[in-house]
Amino acid sequence: MSKLPKARIAVTDGDKETKWIKPYVDAVLRYGGEPVIARPGGLESHEGRLADVTGLMLTGGEDVDPSRYGEDVDPEAGVQVNLERDAMEFQLLEEALERDMPVLAICRGMQLLNVALGGKLIQHIDGHRGPDMGAEPSTFHRIYIAPGSKLAAVVGSGGTVRVNSIHHQGAREAQRAPGLLASAYALDDGLIEALESPDHRWAIGVQFHPERREETPPHFDRLFEALVDRASEHSD
Repeated sequence: MSKLPKARIAVTDGDKETKWIKPYVDAVLRYGGEPVIARPGGLESHEGRLADVTGLMLTGGEDVDPSRYGEDVDPEAGVQVNLERDAMEFQLLEEALERDMPVLAICRGMQLLNVALGGKLIQHIDGHRGPDMGAEPSTFHRIYIAPGSKLAAVVGSGGTVRVNSIHHQGAREAQRAPGLLASAYALDDGLIEALESPDHRWAIGVQFHPERREETPPHFDRLFEALVDRASEHSD
């Protein structure tokens, strides 16, 4: 019998299988990790929800419920929520951070990380999302990655780079959680493009979608490599 990979990564999804999950799963497999799909009613319902995994990836998807950051839904914002997924992911993230488990949070995941640690979100931002999540995004923009940040160390450099933009919510400094550091910004409007926790060994969130490999710089794939590497080293 072949030995299981050391890195077992919980990869979150909605309440049913979606085609969007495949690129995230493929990214874990590419670097020798074992993806464990987490959906509402599944992984989070077991005692010690993350007892058998060593890393967590929060993926893209629906909007975080505004009540989580003390606001009502703006009827003009086009907010779409999945309350069961919110409940699952907030629980999983809380446990992962308590255990200082490596966390990679992508798009919705970064927004959820920000909210979980006391931040807020802008419920709608024009011009940041393509017409359909399944289509090639109509929007790309340039971001600045802060030299010396954990993100810069992972991808190999700071400075300016082009990324995709497939979201309609986000955060600026006014919405940033006090316990997180912003490590990348959009050059055109100052939206935060990456967050990281100085209080955890490896907890990084990015607003763009590195799993869409054809749309981001090749070296951004190192985020997944680093997650698997850190997860293989993790122990409580």
